[in-house]
Amino acid sequence: MATPYPTGPPGGAPYPGGAASGAPPPAAEFKTQVQLLISCSNLVDKDVLSKSDPVCVVDMMQGSIDASQGQYMEAGRTEHIKDNLNPSFTKGITVNYFFEEIQHLHFIVYDVDSLSQNLRSGGGDLLGEAKTQLGKIVAAGSLELTLERKGHSKGKSKIKIVAEEVSTADENVEMTWTATNLDKKDFFGKSDPFLQFDRANPDGSFAPVHRTEIIKNTLNPSWRPFSTSTRQLCNGDDSRQIKIECHDWDNDGSTDYIGCCTTTLHDLRKARVPLNLELVNAEKAKKKKNYRNSGVAHLQVIKLTRNYTFLDYISHGCELNFVVGVDFTGSNGDPNKPTSLHYIAPGGGTMNEYQRALWAVGSICEQYDTDKLFPAFGFGAKVPPNYAFPPIFNLGIGSPQPECQGVGGILAAYQSAITQVQLWGPTNAAPVVNAVADFAEREHNRLIRQKLPCKSYQILLLLTDGILTDMDQTMMAIIRGSEFPMSVIIVGVGGADFSNMEALDADDGLLQCRGKRAARDIVQFVPFSQYASRPPEALAKDVLAEVPTQLVEYMRLHQLPIGGS
Repeated sequence: MATPYPTGPPGGAPYPGGAASGAPPPAAEFKTQVQLLISCSNLVDKDVLSKSDPVCVVDMMQGSIDASQGQYMEAGRTEHIKDNLNPSFTKGITVNYFFEEIQHLHFIVYDVDSLSQNLRSGGGDLLGEAKTQLGKIVAAGSLELTLERKGHSKGKSKIKIVAEEVSTADENVEMTWTATNLDKKDFFGKSDPFLQFDRANPDGSFAPVHRTEIIKNTLNPSWRPFSTSTRQLCNGDDSRQIKIECHDWDNDGSTDYIGCCTTTLHDLRKARVPLNLELVNAEKAKKKKNYRNSGVAHLQVIKLTRNYTFLDYISHGCELNFVVGVDFTGSNGDPNKPTSLHYIAPGGGTMNEYQRALWAVGSICEQYDTDKLFPAFGFGAKVPPNYAFPPIFNLGIGSPQPECQGVGGILAAYQSAITQVQLWGPTNAAPVVNAVADFAEREHNRLIRQKLPCKSYQILLLLTDGILTDMDQTMMAIIRGSEFPMSVIIVGVGGADFSNMEALDADDGLLQCRGKRAARDIVQFVPFSQYASRPPEALAKDVLAEVPTQLVEYMRLHQLPIGGS
């Protein structure tokens, strides 16, 4: 049996990168946050029969103040807008701001026709890019830059970035809106209206922060209820002006302006519903003597509730249950040879990539679980005593239970398993995802049925050396799991081409497969090669960064109560 590692990595070795033996990666430090709101104008038209479908990706440089030396990592991306050469994105990008540092930003605008495309690997057409520093945007309040394309002369395409410090005040706002007697804008029909909510910026301009769905062919629409936050709607300032615009959508992606009204969250909060707000078209009012309005918007329902944070849920008893799935397929190579991804050096002084990823991520999650009993599974191998080929197996070979005691126990079970199993194939991850989803579903059904607070949120760390052979089945398992209290972290080990795995990480939109769509984004994928020469806390920070948001989204999606202190 392998020796357990209760207090540190194998052989008492220090963390790669110099951290002391047995010390977990440090927790992320809280800093001032700034939200970037982005709009573009005069974008290049890359589509033949329509207009470009833009999305903006924002990268921030890591590890250097020298723009020629550091490495850019994605900080976020906007939503994808169809058929629009002058997009105003409603999804802001929130970044940490350090006054004492030079923080380089890279804005890249793509035309993308399908949300399943990988933008980084040629899945989108470049519409333009621009580089600047966060401090310059913050100092100016808003900054307009020219979007450039390599091999092309400077054109007219522009990008405007508005920066504002994120308020700590935050509530959830649920609203239901209708409208009546809207202007008719379509020649062969009525109008296809939607509402757009714009937030006033400190410089007096407005930036869109929410759009309703489009309702076809009606002058009296009733939009679905929607939720947003006071931070998004008015940056937590009840007296800040909010402009509500009504537009008519056209098949070519353009819109016709119907009218607008202005209000504040203070007025909406205090209003007796239904609240009637006239939609006025100023240009039409100038030309028409007896003009009154272009319709009336009606606030039918408004409900404000406290937005609980990740730390609120953790402090009120929600634990993170860490689960591991390890790839034991033959493509990893003979574990007895140094070229294998599963090779463990004699004496255990140096960790392989599987061990390093397990330790880095597990050491963070371990802090949020009281019993520290973590289910750990393997897949892709024949296991003793009969060397059958099960879809998944307990990492502790021969153990009737999948749980290991702490991260040290997982590492001990892994080191023992690699000497007993026969590496095989194929690389099927769906059984592991479904096993976690089965447990999460039972917990979810109990919570919903009894209206209880969530006390256990599953985090699956899936380690694999190559492209999944059951990609569709894994996507369906993830879509199923998106309804339940779980997140999935996938780390690609080794030097394989993992570009197709990006489809699982739904940064371009919610994951879709076989006509089904995920309820929320629960996947984060990273290739380990990007972190091979970096300290383990860098991997842990990046792969776990989305978990707090994913946990909060689950709680809000199902309106679960918070637990007792």
